[in-house]
Amino acid sequence: MFSLVASLGMVPFAGSQVVIGKQNPLQIALRRWYPANLTTEFALQTGPSDAMGLVFDGANLWLGTGGTTVMKVRPSDGAILGNFPVPDSAGGLAFDGANVWVVNVDTNQVTKLRASDGTKLGSFPVGNDPDAVAFDGSAIWVTNRVDNTVTKLLASNGLKLGTFNVGQHPWGIAFDGTNVWVANELSNNVTKLRASDGKKLGSFAGGNQPFGLAFDGANIWVAQWGSSGIIKLRASDGKNLGTFGTGAQPAGVAFDGANIWVGNQLDGTVSMLRASDGTNLGTFPLFFGCDGSGFGGPTAIVFDGANIWADATCGEAGLAKF
Repeated sequence: MFSLVASLGMVPFAGSQVVIGKQNPLQIALRRWYPANLTTEFALQTGPSDAMGLVFDGANLWLGTGGTTVMKVRPSDGAILGNFPVPDSAGGLAFDGANVWVVNVDTNQVTKLRASDGTKLGSFPVGNDPDAVAFDGSAIWVTNRVDNTVTKLLASNGLKLGTFNVGQHPWGIAFDGTNVWVANELSNNVTKLRASDGKKLGSFAGGNQPFGLAFDGANIWVAQWGSSGIIKLRASDGKNLGTFGTGAQPAGVAFDGANIWVGNQLDGTVSMLRASDGTNLGTFPLFFGCDGSGFGGPTAIVFDGANIWADATCGEAGLAKF
């Protein structure tokens, strides 16, 4: 059984945000002055065997199941709007404004699905053992772990525009509006590529096994999967602005406009850090039996404009909503 859990007590609202341990008058007026632990569970018909990717298309969530389908979920009530086939091993996801791109890990491809109805528009070859994917406004970028490269495809038709060398075992990827950043897990660095032509602009220390990345409008946040922390790099020049504590084995990263959210795979928790200074505002447990006893905690995390969503596959597969 697949279940979606909404932790409603931490939902941000327009004009403010939840402040744990402090009474904010605006929050009191809206009866949100305390960190309530209200939980609602939605039972769904089926679910992923191993959730691997998560993206929001402006209306709905898309979840890579690790198998031969991608699931479309309505955020308001957890209804499954469809399960759409892909060639194999659905992993990382990206949205290009009209379509969802799905990494097919075992077949070394990415598949393009029309977001409105899930129609398959094509599958396109990339490198060996692809994992993460990002959209730069016109092109799709895919990390290839075994090749130590990233592939650039034209989003309109999947035409390959180039393959570019990065560090060892590239994993996470993010676009900052001008450049593409790639987390290289085994070389412990982050590569900055100019999106227009793939030119390498630099490599910067990424800590212990850099994994997920997020851009906050000025900085790149790098989850260190091999430790319990996240690094903040200034996007303009890669300067290290600090390392901040999270849970164990941080993986997925997302920015909500004010805070950085980190999925901690081993802990089965999600950490919330203030983007301005890295202050840890809280670490919150997921459900599904995520008790820190092994892998299965969140690896993918996304912001839908109002709430943070994280995947989890410990105990039972599901999505947590904050």
